[in-house]
Amino acid sequence: SSTVRSPNNVLFHFLMSGAAARRLRTLHCKMHLDLASLLLVAAALSLHSVAAYSNGKVTESCKSMKPGHGHASSRKPSPYSITVDKEKFNPGDRITVTLSGSSSGGKSFKGFLIEARDASHPNDHAIGSFTLLNPHDSQLLNCGTSEGSAVSHTHKSGKLEMQVVWNAPSDSPPAVQFLATVVEHYDTYWVKIPSPVITQNNVSPPPILPTTTNGQTVPSTHLTEPFSAEGCGRIKSCLRDPVGCDPQTDPKCYFLSFAKKDVSVVFELSGPAEGYASFALSYDKWMGNDDVYLCVRSRDNVVINSAYVLGRTHPEVSSESSLMDTAWRLSDGVIQCKFRRNIHIPTENCRFNLDESYYIFLASGKAENGLIHRHHQQPLISSGKKTISGPPEDLIGSRSPLIIKTHGTLMLIAWITTVSIGVIIARFYKPMWPGSTLFGEKIWFQVHRILMASTVLLTCIAFILPFAYRGGWSKKAGAHPFLGCTVLALTILQPLMAILRPHPDSLRRYIFNWMHWGTGTVARIIAVAAMFLGAHQQALVLPSPSSTLVLSGFVVWDVAAHLLLELHNYHLFRKGKNATDDEQEILNSYVHVPEGNLFKKVVLTIYICGNAGFLIALLTDIYFV
Repeated sequence: SSTVRSPNNVLFHFLMSGAAARRLRTLHCKMHLDLASLLLVAAALSLHSVAAYSNGKVTESCKSMKPGHGHASSRKPSPYSITVDKEKFNPGDRITVTLSGSSSGGKSFKGFLIEARDASHPNDHAIGSFTLLNPHDSQLLNCGTSEGSAVSHTHKSGKLEMQVVWNAPSDSPPAVQFLATVVEHYDTYWVKIPSPVITQNNVSPPPILPTTTNGQTVPSTHLTEPFSAEGCGRIKSCLRDPVGCDPQTDPKCYFLSFAKKDVSVVFELSGPAEGYASFALSYDKWMGNDDVYLCVRSRDNVVINSAYVLGRTHPEVSSESSLMDTAWRLSDGVIQCKFRRNIHIPTENCRFNLDESYYIFLASGKAENGLIHRHHQQPLISSGKKTISGPPEDLIGSRSPLIIKTHGTLMLIAWITTVSIGVIIARFYKPMWPGSTLFGEKIWFQVHRILMASTVLLTCIAFILPFAYRGGWSKKAGAHPFLGCTVLALTILQPLMAILRPHPDSLRRYIFNWMHWGTGTVARIIAVAAMFLGAHQQALVLPSPSSTLVLSGFVVWDVAAHLLLELHNYHLFRKGKNATDDEQEILNSYVHVPEGNLFKKVVLTIYICGNAGFLIALLTDIYFV
């Protein structure tokens, strides 16, 4: 089951065998990740995309000037240019550098990084320093040994032009060239756009070397046929959702297979997705410090990359490609990709060794211009750890953590069975068993009290579990947690009112009766709404529309039972009224008549069986999620 990492848990796991080594790997990975430096918020915040580098704090990309977007730089001619106001300079001079769109279009850009380099060694560190002319749109970065040796954007808004001033240092090289990386969209950018070379006065310029702008992706081939589940558990390991599905015949099948091949492992990933399909290898069932592999749709292509996740953050795409024999296929909303990687990759600290055991995550979601957004449903997580290069297995997994399944189970037991039966007994079954007692109290009262006390206990326990899992309030759960808090408050209020209730003969008793009935009714209505919303929470998505139909059936069933018993009481009342003219006597006596008791017992038995049926149907859905 998924657990929240407390300090004690962290310490315990750290002391376990191999945990310290994994921690060192994580720290080493943090130091060497080529962060998604120019990762821009190309999508609006309303899409709930994960945090990106729209603030321009991209010092990790100073050397390569390449954004870690997982896409190669555009091969089209750059619509942007970088110009200078001087051809010759002396140390100490101030040179105005302008980045802008081409004169015949004036195309805007969202992100940029400008540096000055030694023209004879353009792949070395940045030199000199800059002075800002527009602090609102630009900021200084420290690249190399000089402060303020680079300039980047401060926000994601479009810009048509950017001007800065470069201060030539006293140890300026004979020739200087300015380089700019410009991001138009997340998957559309140009790296190291060069300016004209400027040279020092009275100094012979050395040979000028061209800049290098190597792409980040490996050319991929097209798959001609869909993947097949044939051989799962025999020649390859498979993780599938739904269990036993075949991507060759089922377009809704989420599928991952992997098989050892010499010193490498071949992976096949398939799933219905609007933007991307991915899987991750993890030491635990909690997202963070994971080895991630992404198949991202970019227009009519699929870009395949390895990445790493530090905490619950955006995956950082690897600056080096460790994937071989990449291939992909797009068909009817299904993304399929295939690649091979070595079991050991000593040069990449963020890649896990495939001869070790990991939990496997499968996730998918939207992508816009190649920028992936938060997965639209809870990832499918393997039920146990699996050695990736080990013997073939047919794996099973779940999209819902055990702690959330327990939350849903307890809430359904409380609000479909215990509270419903307790309410109907208090409302219609007081006259039953008039001469019998249970622990010194009338049977109906004891049964009602036991069922309602069980409801309070189950609700309180269930209420705590999501907060324990999330470590706090969930901002993405919509109205469900608000309704849950309201239900809990009303549930606790009910026994408090019952404890303070006046004597049955008190003149104020009717106030308690109405408040007790009203509070309970409101609590049940809100609880039903919370159940409908809870059935489609990301952490516990029950099958749709079957789960909605079952809940709707329960509501109709409960209302029908109440109406039937109300009509039965009315029938007894009318029958008693026609038998005598003393209406008050009838009102006081009809409830004591044993006539109709058999009918009520039959209705109660059927009602309890029906509630149990609806509960079992929903619990079965929870079990198989």
